[in-house]
Amino acid sequence: HMLAAHCDLENPDHINAVQTYWNAPVMPTKTGLKAVDLFDAIATGTVKFVWIMGTNPVVSMPNRKYVEHALSQCEMVVVSDIVEKNDTLKFAHVALPATGWSEKDGTVTNSERRISRQRGLLLPPGSAKHDWQIMCAVAKKMGFEKAFDFSHPSQIFNEYVGLTSYKNHQARLLDLSPLQNLSVAQYNSLQPVQWPMRKGQTGEPDVVSLRPFANRKFSTPNQKAKLIPVSYTAPLQQTNDAFPFILNSGRARDQWHT
Repeated sequence: HMLAAHCDLENPDHINAVQTYWNAPVMPTKTGLKAVDLFDAIATGTVKFVWIMGTNPVVSMPNRKYVEHALSQCEMVVVSDIVEKNDTLKFAHVALPATGWSEKDGTVTNSERRISRQRGLLLPPGSAKHDWQIMCAVAKKMGFEKAFDFSHPSQIFNEYVGLTSYKNHQARLLDLSPLQNLSVAQYNSLQPVQWPMRKGQTGEPDVVSLRPFANRKFSTPNQKAKLIPVSYTAPLQQTNDAFPFILNSGRARDQWHT
């Protein structure tokens, strides 16, 4: 539903910036299918190939039988996962062994925008590979050797950092330019830092986190915050003496945790 580095698929300037930065011959101009719509398209044969990574939709999606029906008739189902068997892998024509949390090597950004260097505790078992290694291998087979010629996560990090600042002109809060062109040693010693940020006093990779919206300008066309008033609505189901509990199946909108 969006381009890399928080770029908007409905913003021509963002599309142009990403296309120019990556020298991409083809770019999407509208948002892709959301999860429920995607399985509708698989069921009708509109989508004939699906690559599932980091999720188990047969368990997490609503209407399990419908999801199973869609996957069972899809021409090609590829599943990347860290386990040998699960409900979605039953429908995979190709299963790719990926790495788990304790094996990954890179950075992670949490919900408060803090970027932390992450190192694996264990080596990848068997023939398991990191997601980026799997994607690079597939991309090279498709003829994109130059664009996906990465050998270390720091290279991908530097390319992503460059995109966050490319043609940004302070229009997007996500601008990691103070972390640009880190060496492998600097990347490996990166300390947790929040964005937005600016360069510190001692040079790279010393950076200082800033408070977002301190200038009272928001990431909207008119730079004003959008406040939406809501009214509380009580649940339709109410408990009583005979039925003191309410069952919550977890099948809520955007529910994806398994």
